[in-house]
This record gives sequence, structure tokens and C-alpha cells, in this order.
Amino acid sequence: MDKHFDTLADFLGTHFIYTYDNGWEYEWYAKNDHTVDYRIHGGMVAGRWVTDQAAHITMLTPGIYKIAWTEPTGTDVALDFVPNEHKLNGTIFFPKWVQEHPEITVCYQNEHLDEMIAAREKYATYPKLVVPEFATITYIGDAGQNNEAVINEAPYAGMPDDIRAGKFFTADYQRPK
Repeated sequence: MDKHFDTLADFLGTHFIYTYDNGWEYEWYAKNDHTVDYRIHGGMVAGRWVTDQAAHITMLTPGIYKIAWTEPTGTDVALDFVPNEHKLNGTIFFPKWVQEHPEITVCYQNEHLDEMIAAREKYATYPKLVVPEFATITYIGDAGQNNEAVINEAPYAGMPDDIRAGKFFTADYQRPK
């Protein structure tokens, strides 16, 4: 899909796949004006997925958006989307414990919040591993806001390719039965 972005309303409800210059691949959904969902397909926490993450979502200027949040792990994320140019700049601030024990976070976070909080309290959080990267947006889908079908299962090998090829969602952006 090649959608033009001008307003915050254009951005909300959009589903993206992007690949950072370091090779890490992420899938991300602007669920509404205060919530994001995402799956991680590549990188040190590949296999992790999260729904209903509270986030600050703003439009900096027409077609450019800033999103920031803090996860229960203590990881901070700041993303700058420039979707009209299929570009993104992201900075992830991983606590030391996530860098040393990434496997703890590779799960559906929503079902393991107590474990995330316990690990955050048990292990060192500083110094943080700061990962600033540019990314290329490789997929833009118009899923609509609050669509629970967008990020509702664990990532699998080849999932981003299936989504890009139109094999993952129906025409109305649902999962086939």
C-alpha cells in the first residue's frame, strides 16, 4: 500500500514492517492515539511480541510522527516515522539486564508481566545499551484503529514476507479462518 500521510488521523490505524540498517526487522501497529502493538522478527529479542503498549504518539509536522514509550522491562523506545519517504529513525534504550538476558523477554509480554518486572528488579539496569538506527519501511497496511487481528499471534519465520505478499490478512485486514 502506498498511502500518503499528512495528519495524525492518517497515521493512526496503520500497520508497518521495517528493517533497521543493522538488519533487525520489526512489525509495528499504531493501534490508536495512545496504544501500539508490535512483533520483533529479527535482532537480539526476535520472537518478542506485545499488545496494548501505552505510548505517546504525536505528529511533529505533517507526515512526520514521534512515538515514545517505556516497557515493563525498563526498555525505552523512541521512534520517528517518515512514512511518505518509507523511512524511520529509532532509538532503543535496553537496560543492562535485557542485553545480558534477552531470552527472558522473548515471549508474549502481556502474559509475562510479573516475570518482566521481577527481572527488572533483580538484574542491573545500567548502563543501558543504546541502539540508534535508521530503518527502511518495507510494508504499510491500512488496518484501521483498534483492530485486534493485526498483532494477535507469535511471530514465525517468514511472517513478514507472508504479510508483504498478501498471504497473511484478508482484504478486510482480518486473519483467515
